[in-house]
Amino acid sequence: MTTNAAPSQSGSLSYLVRHGVMRLLGEYSVPPGVAVRRNDMVIIRSERGHEVGDVLCPATPAAVAALPDPTRGELIRVAGPGDLAKIASLKELERQEFSTGTALIAKHNLAMQLVDAEHLFGGERLIFYFLAEHRIDFRELVRSMAREFHTRIELRQIGVRDEAKLLADYGDCGKPVCCNTHMAVMPPVSMRMAKLQKSTLDPTKISGRCGRLKCCLRFEQDVYEEFQQQLPAIGTRVVTRKGQGRVLAQEILARRLLIEFEDGRRLPVAADEVLTRL
Repeated sequence: MTTNAAPSQSGSLSYLVRHGVMRLLGEYSVPPGVAVRRNDMVIIRSERGHEVGDVLCPATPAAVAALPDPTRGELIRVAGPGDLAKIASLKELERQEFSTGTALIAKHNLAMQLVDAEHLFGGERLIFYFLAEHRIDFRELVRSMAREFHTRIELRQIGVRDEAKLLADYGDCGKPVCCNTHMAVMPPVSMRMAKLQKSTLDPTKISGRCGRLKCCLRFEQDVYEEFQQQLPAIGTRVVTRKGQGRVLAQEILARRLLIEFEDGRRLPVAADEVLTRL
């Protein structure tokens, strides 16, 4: 049983497909006679070449609009036994290419760290992902790699969060890291978010596998900001059923306030017990 797909701009059916080691997302048209289902491993023709991808869902207008920068192309076929065998052999080839690429970098004495190698299914190009603190002149390295691998070489500098997306497995929560599952873009995360959510400010406890602040702080930020706007700000004088006082602190998710009353009492008060703000 197949899922009803949405017509693409050309009129054919199309699906959202995730592909590449960087987990790119795009809209791919399906030729007549090709039946696909969610989670099928497929062979696609993208702007980069022939690649392996996973079918996610029909490419409805709403689904496509949710993608920040979708790739596009054609879904050629569902991967068959011969394709699966080739995919397995490419994994072994990528390990060899990674080892050779690391040796070539050392030979050229370049201050860069190789993170991963991606050999496209169709062999149109070989992509190396690397870390470096500064811009690197790798033109000679590319020439050496082209002579070694006899294919088009692409070197892409990435950041530490992208490195985690490529290599990390599980987070402190015990689940697969978000950057390697559902996240299409890396959201900005700041220490201000940790302070608002009253998380520990110990960097070792609020940092993810990439060494940066955890993305889950960003996921919850909108709710904290919305709830905070509904509460009297710290320092505000309020009138409650227990008397007048000044707000000392907020418990945002619990929707409670710590209030210092005029007689010196400090009591927690539910937000709905505040009668008015002075």
